[in-house]
Amino acid sequence: MAEITGGKAVVQALEAEGVRHVFGLIGSAAMEVFDALYDARGIRFIGVRDERTGVHMADGYARASGGAGVFLAGQNGPGATNLVTGLAQAYAAYSPVVALAGSLSSAHVYRDAFQEVDQQALFKPVTKKTWTVTQAKRIPEMVREAFTTALAPRRGPVALNLPRDLLAESFVPEPAPLPQSQRAHVAAGGDPELVRQAAQLLAGAKRPLVIAGGGVKNARAHAQTIALAQRLGAPVAASPGHGDAIPCDDPCYAGQVGPRGNAVASALAKEADVILALGTRLGFNTTFYSYDNLNREARIIQVEQEPTAVGRFFPVALGIVGDAGKVALQLGEALASHEPSREVAAHLAKFRADRARLIEERERAGAARADPIQPAMLYEALARAVPADAMFTMDAGTLCLQATDRMPYRQPPSLFTPLDFGLVGFSYAAGLGVKLACPNRTVVSLMGDGGFGMTASEIGTAVAHGIDTVCIVMNNGCWGAEKAYQRDFFGARYIGADIPNPRYDELAKLHGAAGFRIARAAELDGVLREALACGKPAVVDVMIDPDALYSFRRDSFKHRAKAAG
Repeated sequence: MAEITGGKAVVQALEAEGVRHVFGLIGSAAMEVFDALYDARGIRFIGVRDERTGVHMADGYARASGGAGVFLAGQNGPGATNLVTGLAQAYAAYSPVVALAGSLSSAHVYRDAFQEVDQQALFKPVTKKTWTVTQAKRIPEMVREAFTTALAPRRGPVALNLPRDLLAESFVPEPAPLPQSQRAHVAAGGDPELVRQAAQLLAGAKRPLVIAGGGVKNARAHAQTIALAQRLGAPVAASPGHGDAIPCDDPCYAGQVGPRGNAVASALAKEADVILALGTRLGFNTTFYSYDNLNREARIIQVEQEPTAVGRFFPVALGIVGDAGKVALQLGEALASHEPSREVAAHLAKFRADRARLIEERERAGAARADPIQPAMLYEALARAVPADAMFTMDAGTLCLQATDRMPYRQPPSLFTPLDFGLVGFSYAAGLGVKLACPNRTVVSLMGDGGFGMTASEIGTAVAHGIDTVCIVMNNGCWGAEKAYQRDFFGARYIGADIPNPRYDELAKLHGAAGFRIARAAELDGVLREALACGKPAVVDVMIDPDALYSFRRDSFKHRAKAAG
């Protein structure tokens, strides 16, 4: 075989893994890789404006595609440090991002060289594993291991540092082994005896509930979950951020549960006598680690592929280690002859009536067309305007938290949020990655004005690469969550809460995108439909009532409640 450079070896390894998109920001440390990408006709390079947002694109791409998302940081030092927030976000979401970072020349390490930083130590806390290449000939091996590690249960981001001298070195590569697609991890089912015991417990329940989490969504196991729920006569609530675990138009769909969910789904968790926690840790966003959000007397059956997650936050009657979809299928087979009791059927009927009332109340509140625009008006107008295949990305912040349980998630996967990292500035960039993974589906990104201001430069990326998402900027001129806390618990002593913004619709037009502005409630339906139909990258700047503020984390300020009152 002919000699190749280390940079060429990186690209050949990416090709061997079936990579079709690489997100990145050019820099001198990895020029050999970028030059090799020039000839890689099967890989589309997406040049971004900031490494952080580029990793969010790779994160969104990974979650939507079910494979790995790849980001290439061309510059050591600042180019690498900019990756950290994006990797921390992917780490919290168990998203398989492969980050390749140009690194200092081997001979310059520990010499306080230009742009020197210990990238190995930098990435370690926010990745499943971090490597630094030590020999050019090992580049194919280490890229291959990066993909294997990122995609192995439990999935997550990895980082590979590429010293620039090794990228320039030439060597004769060894024959490549099997690509990742042929080394795929086989999802494991649960222990048959534990499945049998769980089926018995579920069959005896009077008020069963399935709480479906990221394990259901990531395994694309909605069909198995629905079939099991129908067999049990049980509603299916979703853990926060996974409201698309099953399609929202299924009769057993309850929406998100817990302190950030809706009242009907949350009531189910407080009333259930047996809870099947399917692919969920029952973590912070679902429970706040409190029995305020779960029935203390409920028997919990927890299914998780990560053994350390089973029973970690709440005692369980049964813990099953396995893939959520496989275990749901096993339980369905074990309950093949089961018929729900009259009591279970009555409980399900009551849930459906409560759910119908909730939807009716939301539609009624959202139907108003009085100014100023209230968040509920936007949510309902958007839900009516989007097609059935719509995919949504959300930021952190109270406006997006309220929206997550109100959008129509008809075709899983269709919801992508910051999850436990609670990151502001995630949604727009993530939506660009989601759209590249699913180019034939409609992608809508919701953000507050503050978060969009952090990432607005990526409009240029969307335009340059023809990535036609629609970004809805909910513009209330402030950091809404914090301003609500200052109002409710700190005597309206506002500091740093108000933010002046440019006209984001005009900013979009300056980049060459479509820009729309909605200042009056009567404009919502028409402008949203126009933006969705425009066929190019679009930004819709929606003027939301600045007084429509909500304090989500009231539990954090109990110590100030009396003083504020």
